Amino acid sequence: MGILSFFRSKPAPATASLAKERLQVLIAHERTDRDGPDYLPMLKQDILDVIKKYVAVGEDQVSVQLDTQENCDVLELNITLPEDEELAASNKKSDDKPTPKHRRSKVT
Repeated sequence: MGILSFFRSKPAPATASLAKERLQVLIAHERTDRDGPDYLPMLKQDILDVIKKYVAVGEDQVSVQLDTQENCDVLELNITLPEDEELAASNKKSDDKPTPKHRRSKVT
């Protein structure tokens, strides 16, 4: 039987089901992007411009996401800040600008 099974055609891999699964994932991602507000890219750019006034960060270091949790929209902003040495170097470059005092405030 080993020799006969060698000559038999092998079953085709389940490419149709794999393609269907990939398409479903792609459609789900497009739906979440479409459901988001149109102003989100502009808001991200405005936030990035304000942050760049005080800290040298790139666009790839800022992540803005809008999530809905329990009937409440949550704007999540993640910023990767540079190390202290890099921050000091960027502040020295902009000596003509006053260095802002950092305060922590609690938002409720």
